[in-house]
Amino acid sequence: MEKSVGVQVPLYPRSFITHRKVTTLQVTITPLSGVQQEAEIEVTHEELQPHFEKAYEKYRPKLEIKGFRKGRVPLPMIRKLYGEAIERDSLDTIADDLYQKAMQEKDIHPLGKAALVDMDFKRGESFRFKIKYEVRPEIKLEKYKGLKLDKEVHLVTDAEVETEVEHLRRANATTAPADAVTGPEHIVTADVQELDEAGTPLIGRKSAGARFLLSDPHMIPEVKEALGNARVGETYRASYESKHEDHTHTANLSMAVTGIQQVTLPPLDDDLVKKITGDKVTSREEFMKSLRSDLERYWKDHAERKLSDEIATEVVRMHEFSVPDALVEGFLDSFVEDVKHQSRDKKLPEGFDEQKFREESRAYAVWQAKWLLLKEKIAEQENITVSKEEVEKLAEAEAPRLGVTKEQLLRYYTASGSVTERLLADKVMAFLKEHAKITEKIVDPKAGTSLK
Repeated sequence: MEKSVGVQVPLYPRSFITHRKVTTLQVTITPLSGVQQEAEIEVTHEELQPHFEKAYEKYRPKLEIKGFRKGRVPLPMIRKLYGEAIERDSLDTIADDLYQKAMQEKDIHPLGKAALVDMDFKRGESFRFKIKYEVRPEIKLEKYKGLKLDKEVHLVTDAEVETEVEHLRRANATTAPADAVTGPEHIVTADVQELDEAGTPLIGRKSAGARFLLSDPHMIPEVKEALGNARVGETYRASYESKHEDHTHTANLSMAVTGIQQVTLPPLDDDLVKKITGDKVTSREEFMKSLRSDLERYWKDHAERKLSDEIATEVVRMHEFSVPDALVEGFLDSFVEDVKHQSRDKKLPEGFDEQKFREESRAYAVWQAKWLLLKEKIAEQENITVSKEEVEKLAEAEAPRLGVTKEQLLRYYTASGSVTERLLADKVMAFLKEHAKITEKIVDPKAGTSLK
């Protein structure tokens, strides 16, 4: 039976791991697959003695023998009375320590937890054991430079700018009670009862206080038409085809109007601009330029993200290799944590099937693991690194936004290592874009297609 070795090796890139000088061990490494190896380690009785002495010292404070105070029993007596039991009890810990030293000596960087698969202890002679562990696969980089890709260029139109203006005006609209609907800029409140084909109310299918914004372009046309001249206190009917996944049926509604409000949209003038921006922008003209600039920046960022995704997808597609389970499980763990963070109590939602979620997410986790390994390999191949100065520069730029000092943020960045990984990933992607053959294509904002 396999036993998990106590110390988990962090999933860090090789460059992040430091080494200690250790004595040479008798170690035989056997590859089991592209991502799995087995280490057989054998030590003599003499080499084991320092480890056993530590074990005796560890047990000493716990032992009580008549004639000696607790914790004062001589080591020779402990060795004579309990030596074999203590030695056998300490073998797992000794195996773990020797395994760590062997990995450093052989310059091997395991991933995740290793498993103790075999152990043979001959007291007074030797100790031999086998440990199975995962490693990063050897990746032979294929084509990753000169990729041919299209990049979308979205030209912001006046209509898109006006749509954003409309959203802002609606967000700052005012309402006033009305007796009747006189145009689309009205909100109708009604008690809605669903009816059967004969006009009989369906039990349990009533919604009180439903609100209908008649200017909403997504509103059901038949309902909008029925309420187009509505008055408070009147009841109106509407019938329309309701489509579901596998069928279509006719929905019949009875709507008893209980209230009407007229919506007034403010003009986008200097006063509204000051209100929206908190007096940072004071004129409509300046605001319109800024709004267009924001839209252009949004679409530019969108195009860059889409291009990055396509590059990553293409690079992963061109490289086939096995992925260590430790990396895949690490990504699945992070996916589950993301689900937790989306809830208020930071727990998984009630009834959430974590096992099913992991199974359904596994293919994406494998993809993420492959992309991570390929980024590391490309960085190594192209000598792409992150300097201390670059991390300091980022800390200096982000500290004011986060409300901490540069020194505080730098200490966090240095300890976590995540920022270094992010910066390295950004530099690898920038390198891939620089060496790709990118064709810009203007996107038709109406059709969502590229124009040659």
